[in-house]
Amino acid sequence: MKNLKYYFQKAQKEKFAIGQFNFSDLSQMKAVVKVASELKSPVILGTSEGESKFFGLQEAVALRDILRKRYNLPIFLNLDHGKSLDYLKQVINAGYDMVHFDGSKLPLEENIKTTKEVKKYIGWKNILLEGEVGRLGTDASKIYEELKVNNADLTNPSEAKKYVNNTKVNLLAVGIGNFHGVQTSGQNPNLKINVLEEIKQLVGSTGIVLHGGSGTPEQDIKDAVANGVIKININTESRIAFAKGIKSALDTGEIVPYKFLPQGMSEMEKIVEQKIKLFGSMDKV
Repeated sequence: MKNLKYYFQKAQKEKFAIGQFNFSDLSQMKAVVKVASELKSPVILGTSEGESKFFGLQEAVALRDILRKRYNLPIFLNLDHGKSLDYLKQVINAGYDMVHFDGSKLPLEENIKTTKEVKKYIGWKNILLEGEVGRLGTDASKIYEELKVNNADLTNPSEAKKYVNNTKVNLLAVGIGNFHGVQTSGQNPNLKINVLEEIKQLVGSTGIVLHGGSGTPEQDIKDAVANGVIKININTESRIAFAKGIKSALDTGEIVPYKFLPQGMSEMEKIVEQKIKLFGSMDKV
């Protein structure tokens, strides 16, 4: 089976993005893989530090291997927003395919320094490293208002270039008006594609990652992919769908987990299918 680096190179060449869908339990994991298998799409299963501590690193790796073998599908595992060097080392040792070091809140030089330490620890292991430069928050309305008057909160293209040149990361997460979560309207403000274009021009072949893909306008997603984004993270939308399905089942008085969990899975599967088709990764295995 081809590795993750191969699929990112393919995405870069063919102008599509691989979806990362976060999970914190087996039913969510199975929902993502089921849809990816049906659509013949490579897929990344993501866990934040919190999600991975709840689920278990060894458990996540073992189940990735089982699902990969069962479906004969390129299924990859990524640590999302790892901030602790010690924990990143544990994840690398556990056998994840990729780790994301989020040093975006650090001064640039310190971000570069720690990223290089992560890169050094990975060494010759077949593990990819994603870095991050630029602000990516969680208060949608506040960030949007600030961005309208203060573009300093966006990823600075020249800083992105300096970071990539010094760290040699495989992928770079950027802030171009995106944020974690979804506005109450369900539709987030538009991305600043012009900033993405400038970043991509300066970082060359380094893959660009879009965090906070939930709620982003579909045309913005298409424009982002056309301008170098090869990985898009989805969590909030799938969480909402999963919770909605389970709540609906519980409201009927159902108390048996293997009977109410499938309803959550079914709702989550709809989101995963929609995103994979939007990202263009269908039939790319």
